[in-house]
Order: sequence, then C-alpha cells, then structure tokens
Amino acid sequence: MSTLRIARYNLKIEASQVFMISAMVVNVGNYLYNLALGRLLGPQAFADAAILVTFLLILSFIAMTLQLSVAKFTGSFDTDKKEAFLKYSRKFSLYLGCIAGLLVILMAGKLQLWFNTESSGMFRIFGMGIPVYFLMSVNRGYFQGEQQFINLSITYQAEMLSRLFLTLAFILMLPFQSSELVALGIFISLFPGIFPFKRIKTKILPAISSTDISHLKKFILVTAFYELTQILINNGDILLVKHFFDTHSAGLYASLALIGRGVYFVAWMFVMLLLPKVVQRHKENKDTTRLFFKYLGMVATLSILVILTNLLVPELIISMLFGNAYLEVSGLLWKYAMASSLFALANVFVYYFLSLDKYLPVLISGIFGILQLAMIYLEHSSLEKIVEIQILVMTTLLAIQIGYFFYHIKKTSHRS
Repeated sequence: MSTLRIARYNLKIEASQVFMISAMVVNVGNYLYNLALGRLLGPQAFADAAILVTFLLILSFIAMTLQLSVAKFTGSFDTDKKEAFLKYSRKFSLYLGCIAGLLVILMAGKLQLWFNTESSGMFRIFGMGIPVYFLMSVNRGYFQGEQQFINLSITYQAEMLSRLFLTLAFILMLPFQSSELVALGIFISLFPGIFPFKRIKTKILPAISSTDISHLKKFILVTAFYELTQILINNGDILLVKHFFDTHSAGLYASLALIGRGVYFVAWMFVMLLLPKVVQRHKENKDTTRLFFKYLGMVATLSILVILTNLLVPELIISMLFGNAYLEVSGLLWKYAMASSLFALANVFVYYFLSLDKYLPVLISGIFGILQLAMIYLEHSSLEKIVEIQILVMTTLLAIQIGYFFYHIKKTSHRS
C-alpha cells in the first residue's frame, strides 16, 4: 500500500486514508452543489434540477457496474492481462454509452412530459455526456482494483469541483433556463473526471480466455441487476414523487431526500474500500469476516449519529441548508434518515457477498427494491406515507440480509 509522507512532521498517510478524506470532501462538495441549487432556484425550479442529478445517479447503475467489474477483475488478473482487460472494457463502455446517450436524446420529449419539466433540452445535453461518463467509470475501476487511491481521489475531485463551480457560474451569469444550465454543468464536468487517464503501455496484449469472459459476463449481469435495484431504491422515490405530486411538493421532497441520504453517500466510500480488500483476502484464503465487521461497525455508528441529529434539530438543519422555504418537511427528516441508514447497512452485506461471488443477497435486494417502488406507486397519499413505506421495506431487507450472513457463516464453519 502506497503512503504519503509529510516530512516536516514525519507523518505517514496511507493512500486509502487519503481516499477516505477525499471522498468526504467530494461528498461535501456535492452537498454544497445541491444546496446552492436549492437556495438559488427555489423549490419549483430545484425540482427540475434534482431530476437531472437523480438521472445521473440512476445511470450510475451502469457506470458503477463497469467500475466494480473492472476493479474486481483488475485485482484478480496479473501483469499484461490487466491492460488487455482494460482495453476491452473501454471499447465496451463507449459502445454502451453511445447507445444509452442516443436513447436519452431521442426520448427527451417524452421524458419532459413524464417528469413535468419545463425543458426537454436538458435531457438532450445530458444524453451527450453519457459515453464520457461510462469511460470515466472504467478508468476509475482500474485505479480502484489496483488500489491506486490517490489517482482515484483525483478523478472524483476533478469532477466534483468543475461541476460545482461551472454550474453556479452558468446560473449566475447566463440568461438561459436553469435546468439546461445544470445539464451543461454536468456534461462539461465529466471531462476533467477522466484524468488522470491510465495509458496502456504494452503494444501486444494477451488474449482474454473464454473462461474469464464467461466469469466477467456473469459478474456484470449480477452486479448490473443489483446496482439497478440499488439505484431504484435510493432514487426511485424522487422520480415517483416528481410524477405524482405538484412541482412545489416535489422540490420539498428533493431537499428532504438530499439531507436524509447523506448517510448512504458517506457509507459508500467505506464500501469502495471494502470490495478490493475482501477480494484480495479471499484470493489469499484469509479470513474476511473481521474486515466486514470493521466496516459494518463504521456504517452503523455513522447511521446512529445521523438519525439522532436529524431527530433532535430537524428545523435547524433544513433552515441552515436550504432555507425557511423548505421547513414544511422538517418533521420527516429523521424518518428519511432512518430509511437511508437501513439501506446503507444492508448494502454493506450485499457488497461483501458480491466480493465473494455470492449472488443470492443481490437477488434479495433486487426483489425488495422492486417491492418498494410498487408499494409507493400504489400508495402515495402523502409524502409521509412514502417515507414510512421505505422504512418498512428496508427494515425487512436488512433483517433478511443479517439472517443470510449467519447462515453463510454457519455453513462455512461446517465445511472447515
């Protein structure tokens, strides 16, 4: 593991620690980005902006599938085979990105009608950036698999900072519709996120065996299914609220979701560190449960602190972050934080088993993701009801994941 040395104080900082700090900065920057949009645009216009951000998160089910697949197989392969796999992954990501981007551009008018937005142009601008987004994710997957956390940190920082400052500059200086300016900021920010770009140095690369390709396809399908259900769990409620409720209510709910989901995004950086470490230990036939409990404990502690804070001072939090125009939903803040915390904890179990090539928890999570969306679709009488449905579904999901974990431990101990 590489380290950074601060000579004056004789301190050593591991690259993974740098990534943790960087991930925290990125999350703070993304929060500032959304908070600034909420304050500048107001609830109604912020609802449209939130749709674009949510769209980016929804598409990340493909992007994260690419990233995790590259990370896992990069960590498993040796020498030149890593570069051969990277080249293969880049071509695939560009083909997939072009198809997905074209679909979004062609469906822009229908997307505008479904989500009740003021502009269809924002979806067209967004669609043009999808190939770049997927290519960026493959590049990040290589750095993650190689545990080059310094380079991985730089890509996230570059994307976040450019999006934050460019979007705000566009809104304050250019006389266009705010939603299109937000889309333009997202599109341009993807290009800095590609760097540093891993260059393939070897000219003659070894072929990837049919066994490896078969394993890769299986992993991609399972991971894509899980990432899709995860994204739907975490963002589907926002899309359904935007469809069923008026623009003002949708803007209020978007602010609620942004604050309440904070625990999930912080937990995400723990998962990013967990996956390559579990893969490496499993490859070396070492115990992985202690590592799992370490990261699960971190997420659990964080969740408790976030829920308590949102329960004790919800009005203060909302007024400070978004302003008094959003205070109507302050009573729901701790409930949404609880739903997100339950999901974050369940997510640690799923990624752990995904690292061990155990796919049943993925299927379980997918079933509950679909169940949550179906329940919200059928029962959406109020914003409070939507949040309570999420708490119920996520509590059941976490309980089942815990049960499967102990079943797996018992089964493994009997074999040994």
